[in-house]
Amino acid sequence: MSFQTPIKIAEAIENIQSNQYILPAIQREFVWSDEQIERLFDSLMRGYPIGTFLFWKIKPDKLTDFQFYRFMDKFHQRDYRRNEPIKVSGQMPRTAVLDGQQRLTALNIGLNGYYASKMPYYRWNSDHAFPKRKLYLNLLTRPDEESDMAYEFKMLQDDDAKVRDDGHFWFQVGQILQLKKMNEVFKYCNQNDLVGAELEHPSDTLCRLWEVIMHSQVINYFLEEEHNLEKVLNIFIRVNSGGTQLSYSDILLSIATAQWQDYDAREEIYSLVDDLNLMGESFNFEKDFILKASLVLSDIKTVAFRIYNFNRDNMLKIEKLWSKIKEALTITVRLLTTWGYSRDTLVSNNAVIPLAYYILRKGNPKGIITSTDYAADRERMQRWLMRALLKRTFSGQSDNVLTNTRRVISETSDSFPEDNIYESLRGTAKSMAFDEDQIDGLLDTRYGQSGTFTILALLYPWLKFDQHFHIDHIFPRSMFKPKILQKNGISKQEHNRWLDHKDDLGNLQLLQGKVNQNKADQDFEAWLQELQPEPVGLDSYKKQHMIPEVNLSFTKFPEFLEARTQILRQKLKDLLGA
Repeated sequence: MSFQTPIKIAEAIENIQSNQYILPAIQREFVWSDEQIERLFDSLMRGYPIGTFLFWKIKPDKLTDFQFYRFMDKFHQRDYRRNEPIKVSGQMPRTAVLDGQQRLTALNIGLNGYYASKMPYYRWNSDHAFPKRKLYLNLLTRPDEESDMAYEFKMLQDDDAKVRDDGHFWFQVGQILQLKKMNEVFKYCNQNDLVGAELEHPSDTLCRLWEVIMHSQVINYFLEEEHNLEKVLNIFIRVNSGGTQLSYSDILLSIATAQWQDYDAREEIYSLVDDLNLMGESFNFEKDFILKASLVLSDIKTVAFRIYNFNRDNMLKIEKLWSKIKEALTITVRLLTTWGYSRDTLVSNNAVIPLAYYILRKGNPKGIITSTDYAADRERMQRWLMRALLKRTFSGQSDNVLTNTRRVISETSDSFPEDNIYESLRGTAKSMAFDEDQIDGLLDTRYGQSGTFTILALLYPWLKFDQHFHIDHIFPRSMFKPKILQKNGISKQEHNRWLDHKDDLGNLQLLQGKVNQNKADQDFEAWLQELQPEPVGLDSYKKQHMIPEVNLSFTKFPEFLEARTQILRQKLKDLLGA
């Protein structure tokens, strides 16, 4: 391995675009944020070093020995997060990037592509939640070396970048690649009225950008020319293990990729992550979950994320079982969707692993999702999962509880051993038992919190969640406003008794989506009379939704809330055996 003559950014980008620079399969996915991309370009403009790169020269006759991937120039947080595989051959050697993928990808996105991350408050299945933004530089901002960001780089939508006023002229950074000579930079400034007695810094800024991208040799790199994959893997781990963003799972996935013989571990695991996350209303599984589940489902003794645990024997064992592991996880997540779970309500991914282990040991039966033959088993599994989520049994350090739960399941053949698992954890820090104080803690859960759905699902065991249920405010949120309270004759001194408790668990119920949409912001008492005009139907609704026999007018909300909370407390105590 030797240090090479530095090259220009424009040259590196050209090599990326022509697939001269490629990524080995041991590399992780792109993980930088848009802010990190902006900061990288600001560092370059300020002359700060951006680190040394490590490249691996692959001879033409060795190109088909390994799996490689393209660099990405377009990042979409939902639809395009993975690098595309590429088949390389030919008479010329290629260069694989061992260290520097994140920086080079950030440069490529900033100069050639776009970045689309999710906007707050939008749903994941909405295309409007992911606007495509390109990197722009405001030429009218005077550089300030004393500031955190000396230059104003921003990821913007094209329409937003069209704004030009006394303080903004947004230059799309990628356009600099089209200005081949310095005189073309001055020509651009003249054509866009960016020169003059009071406009000296815009042209200076653009010239500085041209100098950094097109002229300066800022890409410093070492070159490795050996073709021993084990040595390259060791170099990759050693170089990257000091970084703050490379997790153990990144390194372990690299090891699996290097050691699997019949499957491409990277492709298989990332593909499974994407498939699972697209189910139902979407989930938030990551490669860490797949790797941990693989250790558990393969009956590997130690399930800790340690490099020694991902040895060749264990990796080959996982690969041999991979098709069954993948099928078990797929069936399990499909089952979760029928219970109403999604990325917003599944508070612990690891809590799913024992269910997948049980399903695998049962032979991955497809009927376990809907068949009446498995109805009792499904009920036990769902009830156990809800308790595990509410107790956060698998949060934090969960390796011991995973191995303990796996042992209990492996000793059982007939049905999901719900009670045996409870008993095995009794008296430990991960006990799944509830006391009255913990029940009161559940009652403090409010609308919008991640555990709210699970508590309500436990209270509504008769619902069929494949029909899509909403968490509904019994007394609509829209009514909890000072003007409406005053209109109802409630004094200002009493307002907090309403406003502070509108999101309490006692004011929440589960309603089928269409029913909830029809209810909208109607007064609860009036809506209920309209929905159930007959006494029998009204009594049935109240019983199912735990509505107390009290005055249901809005002016009596505090009394209603106290009465319903007591009903919920008693039902939770009965269900959880407190």
